[in-house]
Amino acid sequence: MAEKKHKLYSTATLFSGAGGLDTGFAESKNFKMLLANDVLLTPAESYSKNYRHQLVEAKNFGKKTKLPAYVVGDITNINFKTLGNLDCMVGGPPCQDFSITRGGNEKRKGITVTRGELYLQYVRAIKETKPKVFAFENVPGLVSANGGQAYKTILHDFENLRQVEKTELKYRIIFNSVVDATKIGVPQSRRRLIIIGVRSDLLDWPTEAEIAQKAENILSGKNSLVSKYPLTAMEAFEGKTLPELAGKYIEIMKEFKGSVKTANTEESNKWKTKVWDKLSFDVVDDYLFSNKITPKDDDEIEVAFEEHRKILQELGYYGKSLTGTNFSDGSNEIPNEGSEVLDRMRVIPPGMNHLFVEGTKWAVKGRMSNIYRRTDPLKPAFTVLAYGGGGTWSYHYEKGRGALTNRERARLQTFPDAYVFGGNRSEVRAQIGEAVPVRLGKKIAEVARFILEKV
Repeated sequence: MAEKKHKLYSTATLFSGAGGLDTGFAESKNFKMLLANDVLLTPAESYSKNYRHQLVEAKNFGKKTKLPAYVVGDITNINFKTLGNLDCMVGGPPCQDFSITRGGNEKRKGITVTRGELYLQYVRAIKETKPKVFAFENVPGLVSANGGQAYKTILHDFENLRQVEKTELKYRIIFNSVVDATKIGVPQSRRRLIIIGVRSDLLDWPTEAEIAQKAENILSGKNSLVSKYPLTAMEAFEGKTLPELAGKYIEIMKEFKGSVKTANTEESNKWKTKVWDKLSFDVVDDYLFSNKITPKDDDEIEVAFEEHRKILQELGYYGKSLTGTNFSDGSNEIPNEGSEVLDRMRVIPPGMNHLFVEGTKWAVKGRMSNIYRRTDPLKPAFTVLAYGGGGTWSYHYEKGRGALTNRERARLQTFPDAYVFGGNRSEVRAQIGEAVPVRLGKKIAEVARFILEKV
């Protein structure tokens, strides 16, 4: 039987990095990825290993450029008019100046600095390509940057391009909310601001209302039990559902039986009372307890884990444990770490961080919660970070393991195992940490496809 042909919608991505969003759109099979862009060469090279985009310097990009292309360099040098009118524009400018991890507003300059103003290049790209739909993503901190003024300004600019770029283009914002990636099957705690706009001349009120509701349903996971029963780190790493990992779970947790006595700190004793003493060592019961889930009935639990299995199959992880698996790009090599770090992590149990050993010989100076965090096997993982010194890598749930491998981090970001990364370990870490989870990209693509079919 012949494979069903999909209608292809012309698409460009900006600030593309190694291609998290792009891969989500590519996997949907409805989008023709014409152009990607980033200022850095290394993620562009990773992208080119996986797609057929030729690498082109921004200053050399023009009408004679053969598409698809990945344009490397300053986005201000790209003439987007050479692409003609597009169906879809996707991307999000660098978010460091909007992120709450940078501290107070004095450290979050938002649109008052050049990097924050890169969103205006996104606006320019929209003006020059007139896409039917655009999707803009960024950190949730954008909402509060500059006392909320940056967010209001960006929304205003998207809806009133004629005032910003002297054009007759106008867009209606049909989705504008912070999306919790765990609600759609990403095995990692990650929240992203998503703004989706549709060209006003293509809409009438009934259509606008319909697609707005559809976008809300898809990006909130409203019609999926995974929004209530999140996929876990252990399921992603081991390639099986939790009921299939019952023995593995007991094996992992029993290793930490003496952690409270060894640490003997205020934090460790609190953990004993609130967590350890309440564990039954039944993997499903402890999963429900850990995630504060009250099941409707036993049938709901069974259906939820069947949904987990289907997601693992869709991701290509089911039946494929990462333990002992080698990858051509070396991304699953376990990092070498000093004995001091490994000794500290042997005391810190799953779900806890450096505070567990505060006041002991394993104590560290750091006070941020993201230092020396051990992944909980029964929860979505902590947010995958792109940068940071000692202790920020996130650590495996097994007692004998230290930092996560880059491939484990890639699974938390829902990259396909076949995705090849280029660069050294730190560069690959940055590419993975800066990416939008591929599964979130695929859900955004699902919304975009629905819109394009309607208009």
